[in-house]
Amino acid sequence: MPVSLFIALRYLRSQHHRGFISFITGIAIIGVALGVASLIITLSVLNGFERTIKENVVTFTAHMQLFAFQNQLLPQPDQTIQEVKLRHPEVMEMAPFLSREGMIRSEATMDGVFIKGIDPSNDVSAAKTRLVEGEYRLESREKEIEGIIIGRRLAQKLEVRPGGRIMLLSLGGSSVSLSQTRVMQFEVRGMYETGMGEFDESYVYIHIKNAQRLFGVGSLVSGFDILLSDVTNAGVLAAEIPEELGYPYFARTTDQMNRNLYTWIELQKKPIPIIIGLIIIVATVNIIGTLLMMVMEKAKEIGILQAMGSGKKQLMNVFLLQGMVIGMAGTILGNILAYGLCWIELRYKFFSLPSGIYYMTHVPIDLSVEVFLLVSLLALLMCFLSALIPSRVAAQQDPIRLIRFV
Repeated sequence: MPVSLFIALRYLRSQHHRGFISFITGIAIIGVALGVASLIITLSVLNGFERTIKENVVTFTAHMQLFAFQNQLLPQPDQTIQEVKLRHPEVMEMAPFLSREGMIRSEATMDGVFIKGIDPSNDVSAAKTRLVEGEYRLESREKEIEGIIIGRRLAQKLEVRPGGRIMLLSLGGSSVSLSQTRVMQFEVRGMYETGMGEFDESYVYIHIKNAQRLFGVGSLVSGFDILLSDVTNAGVLAAEIPEELGYPYFARTTDQMNRNLYTWIELQKKPIPIIIGLIIIVATVNIIGTLLMMVMEKAKEIGILQAMGSGKKQLMNVFLLQGMVIGMAGTILGNILAYGLCWIELRYKFFSLPSGIYYMTHVPIDLSVEVFLLVSLLALLMCFLSALIPSRVAAQQDPIRLIRFV
């Protein structure tokens, strides 16, 4: 073991004034640990918010949607899908849909909803990916009522369960009149939940053929949900595909459709530099104070080491290593604390959120190796820099004055 490291460890567990040294060392380690844990938890929660919201939004809007201008309906969906996939291999899924506003009625109440007709054999919607109760089956067997999948929050409002029956009302034309109203009865086959209350309360899913019957539009569709292998290329494809297909096609990416929501996410990240700065300042002051007190307490020993031939560099290394030992101990403890608290929240979900405000029901956490490594390296770097001042103070002391001091 190098002499500098041996002396550094010896000072940290000194037998002289044992209680004082161990107490201030412990406080410094705890300060670093709390700073590291706080920063990891903060970044993990913010990353979790961003990931969860984007995943939930994609279940309703996909990576990109292809529409027609002025809400026109599009003919020959199979031919359009074939043409787009042939020209753009990066399009993984392209699902047709027919969507319009309507009313839903149960024995308990009535509410406005957004009716979306989907093809069960080619579906990327929340009806399939976020099903929490019942079954994903929109096709009907012989003599069966047509199936529908609704959000759990909407089901609670309508007071229905899987197996219950509801009515869908479609209002055609520009005015609401009884002659334009089409009504179909459905059986609730399943319930989905994304945690985004605004969507879970308003979207209902039926077979696209039933939607075409309900709205009386033949074989026409409203548009296409598109999933891409590379989301970063969505903006380019949103410009290229409509240009290739011609009028009346146009496309929008999920970023364009949810610009306000994504702006809100970015706003949540803006205080992070301030948080990081405050945590770094606290940890730095703790370590500087701890090492300066050690320099004062070990003044006589420092003088003796200088008298015995220890150079300034060796003395600086002693206190630099002390700072790094404190930093490493605090960083390891902070990582363990952060991981433990995050795991407990992920496992038991102690903290619930109002989904109408936060678009989710519980605090989301994204445990990323990159976050742990980034925070740990930053903490160790700051511990090293904060140990420079006390180490330089110790190395520049006059050995005669130090020996006579105590």
